[in-house]
Amino acid sequence: MGSRLTEEQAALAAAVRDFAKRECADHDRQAGAARTPHDAVIYRKLADLGWLGVCLPEEYGGAGGGLADACVFLEEITYGLVPAGGFVTTVITARAFARFASAKQRREVLGSAVRGRVLSIAMSEPAAGSDVGALRCRAERRPDGDWSVEGQKTWISNAHLADSMLLVARTGPEKHRGLTMFHVPMDTPGVEVRGIETMGGREVNDVFLTGVRLPADAVVGAVGEGWPQLMAGLNDERLFLAANMLGLARRAFDDAVSYLREREQFGRPIGSFQALRHRVADLATEIECARLLVREVAADCDAEPERLFPREASMAKLKATETAKRVALECMQMMGGYGYATEYGMERHLRAAVVSTVYGGTSEIQRDIIGKSYGL
Repeated sequence: MGSRLTEEQAALAAAVRDFAKRECADHDRQAGAARTPHDAVIYRKLADLGWLGVCLPEEYGGAGGGLADACVFLEEITYGLVPAGGFVTTVITARAFARFASAKQRREVLGSAVRGRVLSIAMSEPAAGSDVGALRCRAERRPDGDWSVEGQKTWISNAHLADSMLLVARTGPEKHRGLTMFHVPMDTPGVEVRGIETMGGREVNDVFLTGVRLPADAVVGAVGEGWPQLMAGLNDERLFLAANMLGLARRAFDDAVSYLREREQFGRPIGSFQALRHRVADLATEIECARLLVREVAADCDAEPERLFPREASMAKLKATETAKRVALECMQMMGGYGYATEYGMERHLRAAVVSTVYGGTSEIQRDIIGKSYGL
C-alpha cells in the first residue's frame, strides 16, 4: 500500500469528513469540543455507523480492518474536531483484549467497545511513568483464588468516562516479569476516580484501588506476562497517537492558512508576505513527511501483524507529535493576537498538541528507543 490509501480507506476518510461537517461544523460545536473532548451522543452515532470497531475482529462486531484503517479514521475525526476523545484509549485497550483475553472477556469487552462504551488502560503511577518496571500497585492471590488489589494509578486517560479498565499490577518481585494485566469494571467496590485538571481540561485521572477484590478470571492473558503483553501493543499505541496528532497538525495548518488568506495588513493579505509564505511551506512539508511516515509504518505493521516495529513506530510517534506541537505554535504566532484568542481555536490546538510529546512515551523515550535500535 505504501503511503497511498486503498479505495476503501479513501471512502472511509471521505465519509468521516462528511460526518464531521454535518455533525460538528458549527462554531459552537467546535468550541464545545475544547470543553468537552468526548461527547457521548456523537460517540454513539459513530458506533451506530460501525466505525468504532474499525480495527477490531469481525466475530465481536468489529469491521476487521487493520492499523492503517484505524489511523485513517483517527486522523479524520481529529481533523474534523469530532469530540470522540474516548476512542484512542478504547481501541488501544480493546486490541490488547483481542490478543490476550479469554473468550468470555473478549465477548464482553470488545462487544461493548464496538457499541460505544469507553475503555481505559491503567499503567502509570506517581513513582512509575517511563519506568514501567517500577510499578507498585499490587495484586495478591487470595486463598480462594480471587485477587486483592491495593495501590494508586495516575494520569489515567478517560478513566472518568470508562466502563472498565485494563489494570497493570505487580504480582511478583521480578521487575518486568512480575507484572500482570487485569480486567477491572469501573463500578468495582474500592475503585475511586479523581480528576486531574490540566491545560486541556478534564482528560486524565488518579485512580485509587483500596481493598479491591477481583475474581480469578479477571486476569487478562497469563499471570506474570503483563510486560511482554504490553510490548505487543506498542505498535498500536504509538501509531494511534501519531495518527491523532497528524490530524491535529493538519487542522491547525488549514485553520491558519485560511486566516492568512483573509487577514489584510498594509493593503494586502498577510499570507502574501514572504516571511509567512516560507513558514507555511516549511510546515506543509513537515506535515507531509509525518503523513507518509505514519501511513508507511501502519502498512508495514499490517503486512506483518506479529512483528514489533519499535524503531519505526517510535519514529512515527516522535515525528507526528513533535510536528503537531511545532505547527500549532507557529500557526499561533502567524495569527498574532487572534491565534491566542479562543474565538479562532488555535489556542485549543496548541493545548492539545503540547501534551502529545509526553503521553504514550515521551519524545525523549522515543529517541532513546530509536537510538538503541542502532546498537548505541
